[in-house]
Amino acid sequence: MQPEMEFVKFLGKGSFGSVDLFRHRKPDGSMLYNAVKVSDVQGYDSLYREFKILKKLRGCPRIVQCFADTLFEEFNCHGNKVYKMVMEYASAGTLSAFMARNRTLSDSTIKDFTRMILQGLVSIHSLGYVHCDLKPDNLLLFPRYDEKTWDFSYDLKISDFGMSIKAGEQSDYWSIVSPFVGTPIYMSPESVQDGTVEKALDLWSLGCIVLEMYIGKRPWSGVDSDDLESNLLKNIAPEIPHSLPCDARKFLETCFASKPDERRSASELLMHPFLTGEQMVAAGGERRPLLLKLKIRPRKSTVIPEKPLKTITIKPPQFKKVAVKPQKMKVKIIPPTRTLPASTFETAQ
Repeated sequence: MQPEMEFVKFLGKGSFGSVDLFRHRKPDGSMLYNAVKVSDVQGYDSLYREFKILKKLRGCPRIVQCFADTLFEEFNCHGNKVYKMVMEYASAGTLSAFMARNRTLSDSTIKDFTRMILQGLVSIHSLGYVHCDLKPDNLLLFPRYDEKTWDFSYDLKISDFGMSIKAGEQSDYWSIVSPFVGTPIYMSPESVQDGTVEKALDLWSLGCIVLEMYIGKRPWSGVDSDDLESNLLKNIAPEIPHSLPCDARKFLETCFASKPDERRSASELLMHPFLTGEQMVAAGGERRPLLLKLKIRPRKSTVIPEKPLKTITIKPPQFKKVAVKPQKMKVKIIPPTRTLPASTFETAQ
């Protein structure tokens, strides 16, 4: 570890170690935060396996990135040897925590996260690896803010490759007593039988995650481990509610196909109608606008036969002659009132 790195807080604990948050000051004065995965001697093999896989996946946009070219070896406060791997810090936490904060996820959000998971699986499977423990706790969210449009969203990245192995190999974590190569409720039927894993396991796990995002609870809720094992050995899949959109149900039915080959590949699932209804996404993860091909029928042309123009004779307006007779006016002449002299009204005395 670099000596200038300062411990900030504890982030979480897994099967093979813990994750802490560290920070250090860059030359320009700003603070840089990193997540540091710490394992003891017992967890070294798992941490080193993960480190080697992450080095091969450097530059993949949907995979959490690790830094440095080697693991750091130190001694903890108790004097015990520990190994540390420096990674990028997901400030928005895990998908599991996100679902706990947002009980109901929109259809568009579920599709966006599904696309990102599949884009990550394309990168993982292209190298011949199987993740083996795909679940919401291992999916990290990074806030993304567009200053031009003011849009706020998340980038999702796959993490925790401690159980990952090459396709076709048998997992070291499978046993007759506990026949699960990863977290039981996300495991596929064929992986339970003998511990041999194929890429189709990750697609079954993806179906469980998509179902969980829709219904707001984990698959196989209320089923104990014995019944879960029995269901998987019988090729029974988690129940898909009829209330889900039709394209989502079809997508989940593909992920939960009993025959692994019928689950398709991660690249093919990216082109499933469930994800291409709004936009087309290339297998490598590049988003492209959806191109709609519209078939426009040509209008039928109506041929109007030419006819000779008919000459219309316009007659000048006809005015009716009206004889105007002078009106006779009767005038009544009132004679003026005669005024008598005042002497006329005098009475002789």
